[in-house]
Amino acid sequence: MVLAVPNAVRPTLIALSHLRWDFVFQRPQHLLTRAATDYDVIVVEEPIWTDAAAPGVEFLDREHGIRVVQPILPHGTSPADSLDHQRRVLDGLVANIKGSLTLWYYTPMALPFSRHIDADVTVFDKMDELSAFANPPPLLLALEAELLERADVVFTGGAAMHKASAHRHANIHCFPSSIDTAHFGAARGGLPDPADQAAIAHPRIGFFGVIDERMDVALVGEVAALRPDWQIVMIGPTAKIDPAHLPQAANLHWLGGKSYADLPPYLANWDVGFMPFAINDATKFISPTKTPEFLAAGLPVVSTAIADVIAPYGDLGLVEIATTAPETVAAIEHVMARDRNPWFAKVDAQLAKGSWDQVWSDMHALMLAANPSTTNIKETARV
Repeated sequence: MVLAVPNAVRPTLIALSHLRWDFVFQRPQHLLTRAATDYDVIVVEEPIWTDAAAPGVEFLDREHGIRVVQPILPHGTSPADSLDHQRRVLDGLVANIKGSLTLWYYTPMALPFSRHIDADVTVFDKMDELSAFANPPPLLLALEAELLERADVVFTGGAAMHKASAHRHANIHCFPSSIDTAHFGAARGGLPDPADQAAIAHPRIGFFGVIDERMDVALVGEVAALRPDWQIVMIGPTAKIDPAHLPQAANLHWLGGKSYADLPPYLANWDVGFMPFAINDATKFISPTKTPEFLAAGLPVVSTAIADVIAPYGDLGLVEIATTAPETVAAIEHVMARDRNPWFAKVDAQLAKGSWDQVWSDMHALMLAANPSTTNIKETARV
């Protein structure tokens, strides 16, 4: 147990992220909002490119005391000047820190402007295999190798990624996607149908999340074509794909992005959850947060063959796995027809095993073990 020190300066955690804080509420938001109970949390995003005449910086205050920092760069800024600006922004933040400092990386691409920082603890939360995404930066793999050497503790976002990475660090731990059961469990009690969904007929087969290269959009279109009497509801922003290339049909509804707070009413009025992930390099190591979220909402789920969905959810009979469009249709028909009471009992037993609160508590214990002095004031220069 770590005892609070009267009048102690709160430690600071600076997260270096390739993801926008306000884009989609996912793993970083779940973890860092909880970290804010123990740390002053600052999230430094990748630069925003604008028509500004000179580099700048935007500070945004978000719920739970999170401070979001966005470096601003004019279009045409050279890579060297971009790194220099990001380094100066980070140095300005660090110069004002009196307590201990944890650097929390989501992307190795932040190393060139942060490797000089003398952090008390360095964490790499490897939530995705970024090198498998479309058009990865040429230096990504080399920088990831360097970050793995520097990190005091490494977390992986799922079992498949942990299995592939376990040999690369002596202090690496698997923390798959967890669940805010109370938030999504509200859908089980029945909630009013959102206005942009109310006129859509049933049965409704729904997806929520980022619509990008990890989605098998062809499968979505094929399922809609095979069962024109089903309504396929797709919620989420698009990224890295052209929305004009998404399949279109009378029973296929692209409703756009929704806030995390607004998701339960949509799920409460669906009949089946759908996870049409493509089987490609970008999905080889994903651990979809929406798997337990669908289950907490009381929705039967049909997913493509993602390793971290098959084990444990498919193996336990909590999620149906399908590969082709005909298999997907058959699986959806099966889950809509079955008695849900025995399934609910198994679902709730599985969900009771974890929570985002527990994940953060376990991560924090590992961070403190990596350097127990992080609760104390460090007076030495960091840069």
